[in-house]
Amino acid sequence: MTTSVFVDGQEGTTGLQINDYLAQRADIEILRIDPERRKDVTERKRLINESAVTFLCLPDDAAREAVTLVDNPNTCVIDASTAHRVNPAWTFGLPELAPDQRAKIRTSKRIANPGCHASAFILALRPLVASGLLPADTQVAANSITGYSGGGKAMIADYQAASASTTQLKAPRPYALGLAHKHLPEMAAYTGLTAAPIFQPIVGPFYKGLAVTVFLHPAQFARQAGPADVQKLLADYYAGERFVRVAPVDLEANTEGGFFNVEASNDSNRVDLFVFGNAERMLLVARLDNLGKGASGAAVQSMNVHLGVDEGRGLE
Repeated sequence: MTTSVFVDGQEGTTGLQINDYLAQRADIEILRIDPERRKDVTERKRLINESAVTFLCLPDDAAREAVTLVDNPNTCVIDASTAHRVNPAWTFGLPELAPDQRAKIRTSKRIANPGCHASAFILALRPLVASGLLPADTQVAANSITGYSGGGKAMIADYQAASASTTQLKAPRPYALGLAHKHLPEMAAYTGLTAAPIFQPIVGPFYKGLAVTVFLHPAQFARQAGPADVQKLLADYYAGERFVRVAPVDLEANTEGGFFNVEASNDSNRVDLFVFGNAERMLLVARLDNLGKGASGAAVQSMNVHLGVDEGRGLE
């Protein structure tokens, strides 16, 4: 038996990657729209309602509009945009979030795929807040460095054009300096924090890979804890999770000559978590592939959970 899947927005970076994940699966029938009709509302509506699962790989407003086209109660919508991530009528598509999250994804027909920065930030901090180690009202600061593919087709074209010219975009480029990044609401909501973090992302001159760094002072903790304690808390929280790896506290093993490799989780659906520092100050670092666990891989993982098939099917 096959499951019919439609990718609305299949020509974008996330849509293309989802298609790549699904193309080799015998259990999936991909419903494809004629490229000339990709903006034809009637045709899109037909395919959405013929599908068992529709992925929305669209800008926010277009994603909201697409949801209004659904009249088949059996169609599950997985939205990769920001539009529905903190909507209580939607389920957040992060299976590792909490013990009951998979059950929610399994029964939901509306699943909001997390943002790439948000996935890393939430997976790093959720266990600390949930355990009471980090009070919910703590003001947290973090940054993130990501490959330019996270900026979509236009940014990819800019970097590829620059690399073919003499004026390359070589330096990292901080952005969202107004401190109002679109991932902030989900970063607060799903860590359990009562205030959005101070968050500042950076685009790097590499295609993909992402690392969020959270800055922590032990004085912020509700009880005494050092790096080894935080590492154990993370390891216990994610025990048995196939797509979350919590590294031992080992500076030499977790770096290359003292330098951290942002790209080392690429081409996987894995999140790697690290604790650096000492009794006076700490860093939590969460690393993932921004096109994998940060986008398309996460969407396919949620689809697998929803369908009740092996969670890693097509991802390993």
